[in-house]
Amino acid sequence: MQARALARYVRSSPRKMRRVVDVVRGEPVQKALSVLSFMPQSASVPVMKTLKSAVANAINIAGPNLHMEDLYVKEAYVNQGPTMKRFRPRAMGRASRIRKRSSHLTIVVADHQA
Repeated sequence: MQARALARYVRSSPRKMRRVVDVVRGEPVQKALSVLSFMPQSASVPVMKTLKSAVANAINIAGPNLHMEDLYVKEAYVNQGPTMKRFRPRAMGRASRIRKRSSHLTIVVADHQA
């Protein structure tokens, strides 16, 4: 049994989110949540919310007999979302482009029996 959760259009660059997601991939859910709560990166907040959502989806699918201790992070990956383009004034009347990147985060949790 496995369940997934998606977080789309997260306003953090995929490169920064992948640093956080690589830490929790393959870990038990309890350990992943405790590691995420102490990470200094700001991208750990949406990753933790998405992981909690995936756990809630798994419990909703399997029923109340499934415990959080039985779950682990089977898949976790970050894809690039749309980029907002903004311009900033520079010297001598020029303008430079600022790219505000976004991410799509997917987390899949499964129980150890699957």
